[in-house]
Amino acid sequence: MIYNTTHKNKESDTLIDNLLGKSYSFFEALKKGGVGSKRMIIDDVSVGFKKYMNVVSDINYGNIEIREKGILIHINKGLTNFSWPIPFYQLHTYKTNGLSIHACGNFIRFKNNKLLKENKKIIDKIINLKIENNKNYEFL
Repeated sequence: MIYNTTHKNKESDTLIDNLLGKSYSFFEALKKGGVGSKRMIIDDVSVGFKKYMNVVSDINYGNIEIREKGILIHINKGLTNFSWPIPFYQLHTYKTNGLSIHACGNFIRFKNNKLLKENKKIIDKIINLKIENNKNYEFL
């Protein structure tokens, strides 16, 4: 489910917080070495997300925010902002021609360029957090 987060909306904020946990405070983010990525160029999206992309030849940008129980992908469409919450148990990442993030039958593929390479540290952090989260649900 994608939420319109252009303006403050208590209902969507509480739904996102219940799903992923509250966002980190400034000092917690400093201790963790950063919890947000720089903007990246969106190369392709699933059919369900086409309506959230620019229809003209503008570049689509997105960035990733780490939360306690998952990640939040922010998409910019002109002056409108959308957020896609993904809990760690639904998150799947693939290194294709760029970075592809999948969850619940939808995906976002970020373009493989300089902007993606600048975010390698945060992407590695997401992958490590996903592995740590999977350890909580292992069967013996």
